[in-house]
Amino acid sequence: MDPQRPSGHSVETVTFEDVAVNFSSAEWDLLNPSQKKLYRSVMWETLMNIDAIGTTWVNQHTEEEHKKYLVNLR
Repeated sequence: MDPQRPSGHSVETVTFEDVAVNFSSAEWDLLNPSQKKLYRSVMWETLMNIDAIGTTWVNQHTEEEHKKYLVNLR
């Protein structure tokens, strides 16, 4: 038993898709530059946090989606 985790709590895997916010093109167009900058910053930090704790690729599609987000945030 993990002393850091209260008893009765299970740990579930969280994926990038669980925490990502996806905008449609129309929604993206409504954001002002500072909102877009904040979005990129937050999503980049999220990606780096996921990468820091280690990720296991379930399949090639998941890895490609992760790479797509990295490219779009630059």
